[in-house]
Amino acid sequence: MAPKVAVGGTFDPLHDGHLALLKKAFEVAGEEGEVVIALTSDRMATSQRTRPVRNFDTRARELKAALKENLGVERFEIEMLHTVYGSAIEEDYDAIVVSPETEPMACKINEIRRENGLRPLEIVRIEYQMAEDDVRISSTRICGGEIDSHGNVSHGKMVV
Repeated sequence: MAPKVAVGGTFDPLHDGHLALLKKAFEVAGEEGEVVIALTSDRMATSQRTRPVRNFDTRARELKAALKENLGVERFEIEMLHTVYGSAIEEDYDAIVVSPETEPMACKINEIRRENGLRPLEIVRIEYQMAEDDVRISSTRICGGEIDSHGNVSHGKMVV
């Protein structure tokens, strides 16, 4: 049976670290598998950070376009993520793709799945994508004007 793979985030602004995470999810799913991208709701996205975050529809639209343009994929599902666990605690997934930052949440998801009588997910971790200054690429750094979405160090404020 083809694997069902979960991956989640706010993806705003979308950067090379996000693309690496998403690429890994599609690799794990393979040709016949299914990738479900849990995109944070507006409420969840804004409650977790002080910087502005674009609305769900805008982020979903840009995510779809970026996946087609950068990874050549069009077959995936985007679901709205209302809690840090999402549907991964109850649905029949095989794997979850995470960064070092989100790996602890995947471990917690597996604890909850075990408590609910579900088999644990395979946790597939990718490493951080580093900017040219050897600090990880992050949306916060991009919004702060330190780097662009590819990790190039900026020399002035960036508009995203």
